[in-house]
Amino acid sequence: MQQVFWVGIGCKGGTSWQLIDRAIEQIFRENQLCQSAIAGIATIDTKASEVGLVELCNLRNLPLKTFSAQILRSVCVPNPATITDHKVGTPSVAEAAAILAASQLTFMTVFPFTSIEELRVRFLVPKQIFQLQGQPGAVTLAVAQASKIISITEKEFRMDSVRLDV
Repeated sequence: MQQVFWVGIGCKGGTSWQLIDRAIEQIFRENQLCQSAIAGIATIDTKASEVGLVELCNLRNLPLKTFSAQILRSVCVPNPATITDHKVGTPSVAEAAAILAASQLTFMTVFPFTSIEELRVRFLVPKQIFQLQGQPGAVTLAVAQASKIISITEKEFRMDSVRLDV
């Protein structure tokens, strides 16, 4: 099965891999998505060493793709949050990270985007927040799908050639 889904994750420090895993399982079950099609996990760069995320990626053998707050904030998302912007410097982590990872753009790509309408991404699941009573932490999850496997270099990238299917 082709791995095309990117799971964007925002989480509180100390969130367990079990809570993140349960959130992914629930989202994929509710939306009838196949977990074996997950290409990777995406988040903000300040969470690159978050134990729960790293453990989950190791257990599932998935890459962890990270983006700076500056890059994440350049993406227009359906559900921006002022509180997230104040805490981490971007109004979106989960949605923006999922969209950017699924678009398969690289740091060599021209930023910032004025809109994501043209990224070749299907935004499948808007952010959802999960917490379990009696367990520390919380996770915000969103899912985007790469419409095709692409490799973009700075010279090949054109803003009018990329599209978002919502």
